[in-house]
Amino acid sequence: MKNLIILFLILSSAFTVDAQKLQVAVAANAQFVAKMLVKEFKKETGIKADLIVGASGKLTTQIEQGAPFDIFLSADTKYPDELYAKKLTLNKPKIYAYGSLVMWSKKNISVAKGIRSLTNPAIQKIAVANPTLAPYGEATMQALKATGLATTLQPKLVFGESIAQVNEYLLSGNVDVAFTAKSVVLDMTQKNKGNWKEVDARLYKPIAQGVAILKNSTGKNLVHAQRFYKFLFSREARSIFTIYGYKF
Repeated sequence: MKNLIILFLILSSAFTVDAQKLQVAVAANAQFVAKMLVKEFKKETGIKADLIVGASGKLTTQIEQGAPFDIFLSADTKYPDELYAKKLTLNKPKIYAYGSLVMWSKKNISVAKGIRSLTNPAIQKIAVANPTLAPYGEATMQALKATGLATTLQPKLVFGESIAQVNEYLLSGNVDVAFTAKSVVLDMTQKNKGNWKEVDARLYKPIAQGVAILKNSTGKNLVHAQRFYKFLFSREARSIFTIYGYKF
């Protein structure tokens, strides 16, 4: 009996620690930069954080359904604005950075000519994040329509749920080219894997990425979320965002 009580106390203690860990919901495009941000944040404050990565639209649905996240880094401002309108955030969303769209090929296929490169017969499959859930997918479709190639390229398009899934398609060799975030190809783990070309920013609306503290955040987690929110706009954090190709 005594042993059972000790085991219960140990498990209870472990749960309390996890519950106090900051829960950061982050758009898939920002997963690599977010790892660096939470690492630097922990170094400065001692506060640990878990990252929950997904498409911004899917994370928004999870938050609406009561997911216990403390802060939300979206790939746009539309989704956090929707949560704010439904009173599910504690503050009006604020833009923390602007992202950039790139074309990425791991095979021996050049994308140096930008979207025009995609008419190359050697390119049979092009991965795009779901435009109804992922802002980078939406930006991709805007760029394809702006160049007048959306209909021509339609048979080649393969849709992934998020930028993370698009990256998986490319890295596994299932597609020839992928539209992804510049922050992905600049991460140390992806550098020198294939070749990439930044999509002309005039072809799509600016990807303004928004952040908000969520209403579900309470107690010590709320205090930590507020510190992390402030940290995102610090000089240190902006230096990290710049390394990953984000703009301000």
